[in-house]
Amino acid sequence: MMTFRNPPSHKHLSGYMRVRSRRGNWLAVVLLRISRRDLFFCLTALLVFCLGSVLYQLDGGAPKVLLDVGYYLGRFAGGHGSLAPRTLPFPSQIVYNRVGKCGSRTIVLLLRMLADRHQFTLISSDIHNKTRLTKREQENLIRNISTTPQPFLYTRHVHFLNFSRFRTDEPVHINIIRDPINRFLSNYFFRRFGDWRGEENHVVRTPGMKDDERYLDINTCILESYPECSNPRLFYIIPYFCGQHPQCREPCLWALETAKQNVLDHYLLVGVLEELEDVLLLLERLLPHFFSDVLNIYKSPEYRKLGNMTGTVHKQTPNLEALQVLYERMEYEYKFYNFVKAQFHLTKRKIGLRSGPKPSRRYSSVLQRKDLQEELEEEDTEDSLDWTEHT
Repeated sequence: MMTFRNPPSHKHLSGYMRVRSRRGNWLAVVLLRISRRDLFFCLTALLVFCLGSVLYQLDGGAPKVLLDVGYYLGRFAGGHGSLAPRTLPFPSQIVYNRVGKCGSRTIVLLLRMLADRHQFTLISSDIHNKTRLTKREQENLIRNISTTPQPFLYTRHVHFLNFSRFRTDEPVHINIIRDPINRFLSNYFFRRFGDWRGEENHVVRTPGMKDDERYLDINTCILESYPECSNPRLFYIIPYFCGQHPQCREPCLWALETAKQNVLDHYLLVGVLEELEDVLLLLERLLPHFFSDVLNIYKSPEYRKLGNMTGTVHKQTPNLEALQVLYERMEYEYKFYNFVKAQFHLTKRKIGLRSGPKPSRRYSSVLQRKDLQEELEEEDTEDSLDWTEHT
């Protein structure tokens, strides 16, 4: 006997359709929400990428936030799949706009040894005769410095560069100066006779110098006001700290005060060559990643042998009258030198460094005495062999 199932009533059929409809609507809503989320994520990623690219081009490098993310995540080691974390020292960007004839060759020689030991990038520019730059040249140089692999130390004979003016993260600045007259005399005789590395050194630097200029007596140059021994040629140290403004090259109070303010605002340390060992000690404490163990290297026999080749030869001391004239012409230079020396001693006290200055010739104090001509002549022989006076 065949049995027949009653067809579903309209009531049951409509309920079944509503259930299916609800399930279909729920699934459509879920799919729609997922699509919106994916779309939002893609648009956000695209926006971040575009903003990062714009910042990269404006700042001459990757934005800091992307670098921080990259350093946090680490980078793949060469040939291996594991992540190699990279920790940068702080600070990781150092600029040493070295002043001519102020121990710069001694410091650069030390830096080459330290760079190999501590694995930081050292860029030592061989450009010696272009300290003043146009705005475009400043911008290009700052961009090149900022894109150097960190940690790095960049050094060059160049007047102070204001990185913030070009919307770039400012590095740490360091420098060293010396007694202005001592620096002038070192430069005067170095241009004529070179150093202990070889007699040919001065020929390379001053190939067009005639014999009457090369053997010009230093007293004659000063007392008869030759251009080399007069302003603005004597106004040399302050522009390295004043900056690239044209007025920085004019001996005036504005340039002096601007240089002082830049030292306070931008420089971690400005040392004096007469206290070089204390300068190295402070650098070791303030910037250990770059200068750790620098004093031991400085005192090592291997370095002494190399360092003794950088002293200027055939140096002579002007007579007392010429020294007095030179001191008066370099009034602003000595005001700046004394200011830097006071700041340097203040830093030493803050660090707790109590060692005193190395005995050396200080012309500002020499000129206050009248019976030192014989002493100056005796010191001159020692000074030609004193490698702490190197440039």
